[in-house]
Amino acid sequence: MPQIAQLAETWSSQVFWLLIFFGITFFVIGRGMVPKVMDTVAQRDSQISGDLAAAKAARDAADAEEEAWRVKENENRAAAQAIVAKAKDEAAAKSETRLKAAQTRLDKKLVDAETRIAEARTAALTEVESVAVEAAQDIVATLAGVKVTRPTAAKAVKEAMIHG
Repeated sequence: MPQIAQLAETWSSQVFWLLIFFGITFFVIGRGMVPKVMDTVAQRDSQISGDLAAAKAARDAADAEEEAWRVKENENRAAAQAIVAKAKDEAAAKSETRLKAAQTRLDKKLVDAETRIAEARTAALTEVESVAVEAAQDIVATLAGVKVTRPTAAKAVKEAMIHG
């Protein structure tokens, strides 16, 4: 086989050139490019770690700010509720004072009105009684022809008004 014989003749030069290309590849790629790529990867890893640490710190700061805001908001809400409750209490006290004053005025008016009604009733009864006394005197004088004195007629009218 001539190919095998030719292979034996070129084997040493092929191995030589193979070693040269692998050597060039090792030194150019392995010693030149790989360290640069590894440095870039390490630099990116450190940059990513730094960015993640900064993001975590920013998130923690935001959480702390939010918690402080919530505490402040709850304090403000409680203060507002206290102000509203105080205003309600003051309004209720003012309303109660006004209602008491109005009730006092109404009670006074009612007492005055009842007094006027009682006075009017008394005056009306006195007038009715006076008219009845005069009518009784006139009726007795007309029917019986007898003159009745005013006190006698008044006594008879009072008895009739009491018994109905």
